[in-house]
Amino acid sequence: MKTTKTIKSVRDLVKAARSRGKKVGLVPTMGALHIGHISLIETARRDCGFVVISIFVNPAQFAAGEDFETYPRVLDKDLEICRNKGVDVVFAPTPAEMYSAENLTWVNVEKLTATLCGQSRPEHFRGVTTVCAKLFNIIGPDIAYFGQKDAQQAIVIKRMVADLNMPLEISICPTVRAPDGLAESSRNQYLTAEQRKDAVSIYKSLEKCRQMIDAGVLETKAIETQMRQVLNQPGSIKIEYISIVNAETLQNLEQITGKALVAVAVKINGTRLIDNILVDTTGNNV
Repeated sequence: MKTTKTIKSVRDLVKAARSRGKKVGLVPTMGALHIGHISLIETARRDCGFVVISIFVNPAQFAAGEDFETYPRVLDKDLEICRNKGVDVVFAPTPAEMYSAENLTWVNVEKLTATLCGQSRPEHFRGVTTVCAKLFNIIGPDIAYFGQKDAQQAIVIKRMVADLNMPLEISICPTVRAPDGLAESSRNQYLTAEQRKDAVSIYKSLEKCRQMIDAGVLETKAIETQMRQVLNQPGSIKIEYISIVNAETLQNLEQITGKALVAVAVKINGTRLIDNILVDTTGNNV
């Protein structure tokens, strides 16, 4: 496994792999790798002959007062995981390498970024789309892998790639959960043991939604009311939003028809956690 911090070096490594006829897979991450990331790596390893992992805590997607400075950075541990999982190259640039001068060019995806997390983090997705566009240009992958847990991010990135005719496929992989249902996240490590128990209510609220839909309840206000009751039970959870939206446009629904995204964002003692499920009233629930 090779580790590099420079754009030139990672490009040279990818160019050499392509000269050997290798298909290139990219897993973009901010490090602090967990089993969710590992599942992405394993999928990339199955699909591609050459796997690149980027580890970069992107300052452009953090607003003032968010956890950029305290975001977990455990590069040595991450490199060990990558080595054990057969990663070919880890690209771990510095902010100066990715943004070498005042950045005047930004990638904005409209409408899809105005709802859900975009309501409270208005500049977040501009940072996400810009850094992903840069990574795609630097590495030139055939396939890039993202997790369903960050559903809005995945939908936005897919739209960016389609709109800008970028020559790669975006693969969205299932959310990986702990046995109790909590979605794996790098931010879970901020939680105390008691807060970790409370956080399970996030998935319980999503399961409540699924149960109501299975019972024939399709009115979103009624579903959201019941979900809110589940989330309020522990007492430590502060709800940022509960949204049931069209799975493609991310626009709010009054009645669930067809495929919908049910998304939740909460804070537990300042730690922001998100989760979601896809539901389909045609009977193909995810």
